[in-house]
Amino acid sequence: MVHTVTKRDLRGTASGVLFMAFFGTLWAYTGIMGLQGWGSPWLLTVALAIGFLLVLSGFSLIHASKKFPDGVSSPEWNNSRKMRKWFNIIFAGEGIAIGIAIAVCNAVGHTENIPIVIAIIVGLHFLPLARLFRVKIYYYTGILLCVVPVVTWLFIPETLMVSGHELNTYMSVVGLASALILWVTSLAIWMTGKRLMGLVPDQLTDDLTR
Repeated sequence: MVHTVTKRDLRGTASGVLFMAFFGTLWAYTGIMGLQGWGSPWLLTVALAIGFLLVLSGFSLIHASKKFPDGVSSPEWNNSRKMRKWFNIIFAGEGIAIGIAIAVCNAVGHTENIPIVIAIIVGLHFLPLARLFRVKIYYYTGILLCVVPVVTWLFIPETLMVSGHELNTYMSVVGLASALILWVTSLAIWMTGKRLMGLVPDQLTDDLTR
């Protein structure tokens, strides 16, 4: 069956780029806060620049999509309404789980574990998204986002002194590592979008599900 690259394909890919870029930058800000002033303002400037460039990359796909036809490009998009519903459910579940986790950490007096628990929840929510959208890289993103906080909690002390600054290592390590994971994911999705723009029609499905 021959499939054609459409606006929906590129704009869906662009949404992934923008989503990862935005939340990656938020995690970077969390990590920089954990550094307690060490490396400021240069680290924040670099983080904002990376996020800005990735956002521009996402919008470049949206702009390029105007040259592509409307329509449905692959069988997965026939159930787009159902997919949107499940995405909303997964996203809402993530938000509720994060709210509960923060409340529990505050109640038991272990607020230092909040970034660790949140990162694990965010990582877990990528696993059903990977299956829903059939985007293999989301599995790797989710697993890495779960592994980083667990390793941090097991092997890294809560605080460290660096150049006279007491670093909150849970915030800084988890935040910056999560930012890097999401930024790399954003870049990988953008590269997929660029490949879609140059694909012959019957290559589309293989690229989306590889």
